[in-house]
Amino acid sequence: MQEAGYEAYIVGGSVRDILLGKIPKDFDVATSATPEQVKVVFPRCHLIGRRFRLAHVRLGGVLVEVATFRGEAGPSVGDRVHADGRILRDNVFGSLAEDARRRDFTINALFMDPVTGDITDFVGGYRDLQERRLRLIGDPVERYREDPVRLLRAARFVAKLGVEPEPDTATPIPELAPLLANIPPARLFEEVCKLFLTGHAARTLEALQRFQLTVPLFPVLPQRGMQGRAHTGVVLREALLNTDRRVQASQPVTPAFLFAALLWQPVLERATAYQEQGEQEFASLERAATEVLALQTERTAIPRRFSAVTRQIWVMQPRFNRTRGRRAMRLLSQPRFRAAYDFLLLRAIEDPSLQTTAEFWTEAQASAPSPAPPARSQGRGRGRRRRRSRGRPGRSAE
Repeated sequence: MQEAGYEAYIVGGSVRDILLGKIPKDFDVATSATPEQVKVVFPRCHLIGRRFRLAHVRLGGVLVEVATFRGEAGPSVGDRVHADGRILRDNVFGSLAEDARRRDFTINALFMDPVTGDITDFVGGYRDLQERRLRLIGDPVERYREDPVRLLRAARFVAKLGVEPEPDTATPIPELAPLLANIPPARLFEEVCKLFLTGHAARTLEALQRFQLTVPLFPVLPQRGMQGRAHTGVVLREALLNTDRRVQASQPVTPAFLFAALLWQPVLERATAYQEQGEQEFASLERAATEVLALQTERTAIPRRFSAVTRQIWVMQPRFNRTRGRRAMRLLSQPRFRAAYDFLLLRAIEDPSLQTTAEFWTEAQASAPSPAPPARSQGRGRGRRRRRSRGRPGRSAE
């Protein structure tokens, strides 16, 4: 971009992480070029976004997000701001200094020249980073209203970076937490994954509880005392600690197991109530799972490929109580057995009465025979018949 005559800087979280001695997971670029001009420099890039247009440039398999410097929009832009203060469209371009003031937190408004290594700071973000301080740029209430996801970002930075928000930055969060209901559920699902699947899930839950964001984000959870804080059990705490260990060990993690742990408490409470009314255990659990997932999906859209696995983890739990006969052993061959078994182990930590059951299935896996390889057909007569092409005569007609 610089060779093409434009200003261009590495910006945001990547600069912040470099200064903290961390390895950035990706790089964002801010430039004086418009998206169309970026397209000229990189013809194969993709222009995306409605609220603010961006260019996605792929180089060597790495995705780089390139954004034009943003500026302040004039009052004549009628469809730019929603009645609740959210910014709907932000395609107003500006200068480097204006772009810095339009960013959310000072520690995310640092610009690094990739050639010289010089850092440009218009808002005091460098000092805030040194002092581990989190500070919003501009009026905090106005900035949170512009994009309520910043409420969650504040909690995430507290958990991930160990920064402490200034009073003006922290105080409005509980009061403005209901604004999360105005964010599209699909976007909130992405934010939940950033909160809990990046290696600091346990600390993130503590931050959400501190700022009274847990219930606004997960309205199906039972409240605990002060509004906005949820009752969280041992299963969830242990699941988050285990998730952090897996991320640190570069092992895969999935939103399906995360939501199974997050939403287990309301599912269990509903299922227990239905059983007290006379429903069977399996039916009550299925009914509770359907209701809780439907309610939570209204706030955070959980893709079906994950919610289906979450449901399977839950409804398989009663089947672990059957430990006799061949039918019980068939559970070992179920595709979601391992995930459901891991969930059983978490439940056994909370409920010691499940320890014997957990030990049985641990031993059952160790003693189970290895699956036999698929049998091959013996002779041509037992193989799969060839499918004749339509309109083409078979051998008997030749």
